[in-house]
Amino acid sequence: MTSSGTSSAAGDLPREESTDPLPEAMTGVLGAYERHLVSERDLTPHTVRAYVADVAGMLDHASRLGHTDVTTIDLRTLRSWLAKQQTLGLSRTTLARRATAARVFTAWLARTGRAAQDAGASLGSPKKHTSLPPVLRADEASDLIRAAADRADDGSPVGLRDVAMLELLYATGIRVGELTGLDVDDIDRERNVVRVLGKGRKERTVPFGRPAARALDFWLKHGRPQLAVPGSGAAVFLGARGGRIDQRAVRTMVHRRIADVPGAPDIGPHGLRHTAATHLLEGGADLRSVQELLGHASLATTQLYTHVTTDRLRRAYQQAHPRA
Repeated sequence: MTSSGTSSAAGDLPREESTDPLPEAMTGVLGAYERHLVSERDLTPHTVRAYVADVAGMLDHASRLGHTDVTTIDLRTLRSWLAKQQTLGLSRTTLARRATAARVFTAWLARTGRAAQDAGASLGSPKKHTSLPPVLRADEASDLIRAAADRADDGSPVGLRDVAMLELLYATGIRVGELTGLDVDDIDRERNVVRVLGKGRKERTVPFGRPAARALDFWLKHGRPQLAVPGSGAAVFLGARGGRIDQRAVRTMVHRRIADVPGAPDIGPHGLRHTAATHLLEGGADLRSVQELLGHASLATTQLYTHVTTDRLRRAYQQAHPRA
């Protein structure tokens, strides 16, 4: 059912977009939804902003179609909104994200009694193109860390830090945000594990090997004290001014060090995460274990790496087998 002034005839288009604010009833619901995301879902500020922005865009579209409150928003309205986004040339990934945002919102409306039914329950998403992420070969990963270690031979604290970060990223496959968020107490050297706080603030424990352990020890004993200042706190990795290093600085460092490896693909910290997962699977690790190590909520996410390893195996076969 649509509100007064909203036609349900095929081919309906919203009236010309304006800068008018949302109807008061919609604004109030949007505010309540934002509070729900913050207090009950415990999402990160970035995720909350993205969800609220997507829902606000959908509500604006519904308003221009003539809806004055959320109770009359139906599946047709949602599909019309996504179709409008598609005409603007947005990527499939963006469209899929916005469809997800709409479904989460309408499910919340129904669950909290703000709508009689879940209008987005049958809303489909455009399928995203699955691209195989570039990864390093095992020899390239070794060359990467060796080149960084050669640069750190002068004993500079920044050089020691960079080696330790590269070793830990490759050894564990943790995200760059998880790396920069590490505190000294998160590293257990007796068991060689690191405790990280992942997406959704879910904590997990990830093991690392002896090379990473040695690099961490050297950084903590000889490098970190040279950069530490009274405001450093418990951060494991510090920037040049002594504060907790930020994600942008880590990404810049990884790209610079990758440039020292001839022929290696230009990857960042997330590429090292892909590399770690790929090498684990190629070495015989099972999907469930890799899922737990990476902190994936769904096994389907981890299965992407099986496509990577299968693709590499296929290329090797085609290059090496006389009957390929």
